[in-house]
Amino acid sequence: MTAVNALIAGLSENSVRIVDMTTPLSASTPTLKLPEPFVNLIDFSLDKVAEYDAPGPFWKHHNIHTGEHVGTHLDAPVHWVSGKGGHDVASIPPERLIGPAAVLDIRAQVEQDPDFLLQIDDIRAWESKHGPLPKNGWLLLRTGWDRFSQDQEAFLNADETGSHTPGISAEAALWLAEETSLSGIGVETVGIDAGRGAELDPPFPVHYHLLGNDKYGITSLQNLDKLPAVGAMLVVAPLPIVDGTASPSRVYALIQTSD
Repeated sequence: MTAVNALIAGLSENSVRIVDMTTPLSASTPTLKLPEPFVNLIDFSLDKVAEYDAPGPFWKHHNIHTGEHVGTHLDAPVHWVSGKGGHDVASIPPERLIGPAAVLDIRAQVEQDPDFLLQIDDIRAWESKHGPLPKNGWLLLRTGWDRFSQDQEAFLNADETGSHTPGISAEAALWLAEETSLSGIGVETVGIDAGRGAELDPPFPVHYHLLGNDKYGITSLQNLDKLPAVGAMLVVAPLPIVDGTASPSRVYALIQTSD
C-alpha cells in the first residue's frame, strides 16, 4: 500500500481524524487594533449582491471585504521589513505548508502571567521529552487563549499599557529562526508576537526573525487541546494571493485516533 493509499484508508476507516483548527470568520471575529498613528486593516464583512431575487434569481452570492490579517491567517515573509525580498503568500512552496506539528503546552505559565514569553530553555525541555523539533514542521503554542476567540475585549486583553497576550521571547524567536528547520509557528492569539512585543529588542521579534528567515506564522488557531504533543500533521491552506502579505486560511490537523 502506498503512503497516499494508507492515508485514504485511514480517513475512510476513521483511524485518521481531521481536526479543524480554524476560527470561523465573520464580522464579529476579533481583530488586531493598532494604536494611533498606525492605520488598521478593515474588519471582515460580506456585501450581499444577490439572494434568489431580481439581481440573481437562482443564486446567492456576496462580495467579501477584509484585511489580509484577519481571523486565522498565515503571515508570509514579505509582511515584515526583514522579509521584504522573500515570499508573498502565492509563492510559498506548497510543501512548506504541510508538515508535522509539535505542540508545546504553556497553559500553566500563561494562567499565572498573560504576558508570559516562551524561552529557549522551555523549548529544550520539551525536546528532552519529545525529541527535536521536526524538520519542515510547525511549533504550535498551546496557551488556552482560544477560549477568548469570540470575545474582542478578552482576546486582546488590553489596558492603558497595551495588549497583554503571551508569546515568544526575542532570544527564542532568533533561535527558532536560525537554529531549527521549522516551516513556522502557530499561536492561538491574534498575532504571532506577544501583545507587548513592541517593547522587545527588536520590536516584534517573531515577525522580525522568523519572517526574515523564510519561516511563517499562523494566528488565531483553535482546538490545540485535541492534538498530541507529537504525531499530528498540519495542513495550512491560504489563498494564493499575488503580492499578498497574509491570507485568511483554513488550517487542519490529521491525527491518529485511539484504538
